[in-house]
Amino acid sequence: MNRRTWLATAGAGVLPAFGAPSREAAKIKITQFEVFRVHVNRRGNWVLFRLRTDAGLTGIGDASHGGRDDLKVAGLGKQFFQLVEGKSVFDIEPFRKAARAEIERTRRPAAVAFGGIEQCMWDIQAKAIGVPLHKLFGGMLHRKIRCYANVNRSTDRRDPAGFAATVESGIEAGFDAFKLAPFDGMSQESAAEIERDTQLGIDCIAAVRKVAGPDRDVLVDAHSHFDRERGIDLARRLEPYNLFWLEEVARGLENLAAINEAAKMPTAGGESLFGVEAFYRYIAAGAADIMMPDIKYTGGLLELKKIAAMAEGAGLPTSPHGPASPVGNMSAAHVCATMPNFQILEFSHGEVPWRAELVDPPEELENGRLTVPGRPGIGYNLNEKTIQRYAP
Repeated sequence: MNRRTWLATAGAGVLPAFGAPSREAAKIKITQFEVFRVHVNRRGNWVLFRLRTDAGLTGIGDASHGGRDDLKVAGLGKQFFQLVEGKSVFDIEPFRKAARAEIERTRRPAAVAFGGIEQCMWDIQAKAIGVPLHKLFGGMLHRKIRCYANVNRSTDRRDPAGFAATVESGIEAGFDAFKLAPFDGMSQESAAEIERDTQLGIDCIAAVRKVAGPDRDVLVDAHSHFDRERGIDLARRLEPYNLFWLEEVARGLENLAAINEAAKMPTAGGESLFGVEAFYRYIAAGAADIMMPDIKYTGGLLELKKIAAMAEGAGLPTSPHGPASPVGNMSAAHVCATMPNFQILEFSHGEVPWRAELVDPPEELENGRLTVPGRPGIGYNLNEKTIQRYAP
């Protein structure tokens, strides 16, 4: 197949057999950048990126920060696009090197913007050679990706009945694992108020465990609201609820390591860390039993694979963090499918009823399991009608 024929078929969406266009695929250059914002709820918007190439191929990525600065993330995406414009879609490491200074200066928003563009590049790479994304990360070990329902983002009534009701809806949707963060908003003013809010959080966990029953998993995120002493006490008080894990109780590696040592249940964390260097320190400190890299924060899909491999070497499972859109969830799921030490993936349950329709074909989730598609790339295109309907 000559270059002219390859470009024509790629632009029409007809992909040659694997291996045939390898020399021509390497010449594909990035030419255009697009941003889409989709209103979700009070917690913020989804931010989606799309790159276009001179071969007519496109790739999509998730840059949803979950905060109120999605316009800043979009602006940083445009800034980072300048680093890849006219460059090969295969130059992931050069892009990371060029973007690193801005990521270190701006921190999370820049990391998210970088991750969104990096996902787009991987999507295009896989499409260029006609394979699903997981083929580029070592091949599939897990076709069905178990997900836990993060009910925290969709629970407005922050009391035991409110959390229990959201978990009930998750059970109806087929999930068998649920995460809540019942200590959000707790007071730090006085010992009495801290104890009051701690007990309220424990009561919420008790209500969720009652609804979930003994055979479903309950996960708790403490969002670093505790110090070392109170964190150790919290772990002791949560022992009766048979948690799947207790997540990020305190700040500081030494505090996390002390709580991890004392806790009888598994601990998890690392969602906001960027890069293998930060995770190396986290693992070496014994901060948690389960690593939770997030593709939006940690440096994208390649960094996720590196971190998972490092955790595997330390004998630790990897359970990627990711309250994301269907684009972010499936991008991560492709890498999860290749991990020998994969455990479970985060999934935001109940945020919007039209979630699955954001992508084409619709997101396929059954019994709390995402099916990793065999289509080229991540296997999705954006449903622009849905995006237009819910634009902020």
